[in-house]
Amino acid sequence: MKQGFILSFDQGTTSSRAILFSRSGEPVASARKEFTQIFPRPGWVEHDPEEIWATQAGVAAEVLTRAGAEASEIAAIGITNQRETTVVWNRKTGKPVYNAIVWQDRRTAGYCDSLMARGLSDTISGKTGLIIDAYFSATKLRWILENVSGAREMAVRGELAFGTVDSWLLWNLTGGRLHMTDVSNASRTMLFNIHTLEWDRELLELFGIPESVLPEVRSSSEVYGLTSGLFASQIPVSGIAGDQQAALFGQMCTEEGMVKNTYGTGCFMMMNTGTRPMQSANRLLTTVAWQIGGETVYAIEGSIFIGGAVVQWLRDGLGIIRQSAEVEELASMVSSHEGIYFVPAFAGLGAPYWNQHARGTITGLTRGATAAHIARAAIDSIAYQVLDVLLAMEKDSCLEIKELRVDGGATVNDRLMQFQADLLQADVVRSRITETTALGAACLAGLATGFWGSVDELKRQWQAESRFTPAMQPGERDTLVRGWHRAVRTAVAWAGDPEIEQV
Repeated sequence: MKQGFILSFDQGTTSSRAILFSRSGEPVASARKEFTQIFPRPGWVEHDPEEIWATQAGVAAEVLTRAGAEASEIAAIGITNQRETTVVWNRKTGKPVYNAIVWQDRRTAGYCDSLMARGLSDTISGKTGLIIDAYFSATKLRWILENVSGAREMAVRGELAFGTVDSWLLWNLTGGRLHMTDVSNASRTMLFNIHTLEWDRELLELFGIPESVLPEVRSSSEVYGLTSGLFASQIPVSGIAGDQQAALFGQMCTEEGMVKNTYGTGCFMMMNTGTRPMQSANRLLTTVAWQIGGETVYAIEGSIFIGGAVVQWLRDGLGIIRQSAEVEELASMVSSHEGIYFVPAFAGLGAPYWNQHARGTITGLTRGATAAHIARAAIDSIAYQVLDVLLAMEKDSCLEIKELRVDGGATVNDRLMQFQADLLQADVVRSRITETTALGAACLAGLATGFWGSVDELKRQWQAESRFTPAMQPGERDTLVRGWHRAVRTAVAWAGDPEIEQV
């Protein structure tokens, strides 16, 4: 039977998805299942790794049924995943020793503060391209080894395996035969030297991480191995990339200076900087974008912790909407934000502020404020945060960014996309295929197996669906941005002044 599809595993922060792509790069069928978000304490965020695997395996079977396809028709599997989320499991039993600690988790913020106080920021940034923050995997892995009974001893004996979610999926897909990751995910751990492209011994010693727990690092596009047990036939697994790097590739930002932004649970803007790492002077991250055929491509990135998650909070926390899709209608009930700003620093502030202790703040409330005003301010906060990252990116690159390619769930909101273009004073281009993260993983897998012949062939398939051009008057835009930055200063001030003086 002819192999006419690539299967993409898109394992995200709130759901596991599987998408089947045709040779023309079109999504043929998809399946999605949410899984449990676990909040043991304020600032702690966990997932059950076994539920992650169960939902991912479930949607993989479901998508084949929906497409009426057989496993023998799948040429390859690509994996893309929520990055930095940390899983540690027993090599013998395959069972996790603790819940996955999610990238949003802040439990190690105090330890990160101590590293900065020891003057280690330049050392860690110079090796990894990252800023010391609880966001990354190293401090999460250290926490598990220090706080789970017997974990450190087992790790020293070589009995434990650590991985980001891609490694956990690959392990289970191959029946425990492969313990690997790719360079893009490795570069998000704060343990990987992005210049030598190896695990860094000095950093392992600093964090107290035994090298035996680490996965083997491979390129982003090669045949790692064959599936075992999940499908009726064995399928090559041949593409892996962290979700944002996969989206950059799926948007075909393959030339230096091209920029994309993904609107997911968080927002992540990334610029292709070519084959040499660019050190940011504006608190952006330097990261590996991908490695294909021996060539490593780098990027600079601005990470925003709370993007679409603010809409989930309106639904689940505040209860002012019943479904996420209702937020646009609610926000459109008012013609102005009426001076209300929402800084959704639920997990601290990411780029370019990197304040671990900031917390969510709504400013400008009056008796006239309604749920619609708060919904509008929540949506607008996504665009304001993206603006802050773009300004930092322009300073780093010395380029004026004229076009931003966008993808992710929130891009279906036309009002948000237009507001984004107005704030950026640049065109916002929505891809015809919005599932660019999954597409990127599929492209990497297909290149490795000859399903697609070249990157140029893939570039010819990419198409824009909509283009939003700036329409707001510069004076109005500047006034809005000044108000936003005032609100951010309020959120930061709250974090920096925990003691309230008695009057």
